[in-house]
Amino acid sequence: QVQLVESEGGLIQAGNSLRLSCSASGRPYGRYVTAWFRQAPGKEREFVSAVTWNGFRKYYADSVKGRFAISRDNDKNTVYLQMNSLESEETDVYYCAEGLEAADFFVYYHQEEPYTDWGQGAQVADSL
Repeated sequence: QVQLVESEGGLIQAGNSLRLSCSASGRPYGRYVTAWFRQAPGKEREFVSAVTWNGFRKYYADSVKGRFAISRDNDKNTVYLQMNSLESEETDVYYCAEGLEAADFFVYYHQEEPYTDWGQGAQVADSL
């Protein structure tokens, strides 16, 4: 059974940086795409970023381009999300998710349906 475990979130102020990690275990061999989504209270979960199994292709929501960076270390089965210049509105629960890379993945990477396994979520909260 696949398990995805996010690192603990944290308390931030506007302008701060924070790095989240997502460690996978129990995953059968295959080409997986790993993504980050986030959800604010009372709102739908939204796509943040995704990276292919080899790290060659990366995708970002327009709202985080230039500020967030996704990366992966396959030796450690871990994907990272470096978040810089955080805004107070981004104090959400961040989820990592994985799914097998399908041929049309580049079309649907921002949707939840391609991802079959999800972590428990990491809370990023406002320190004020």
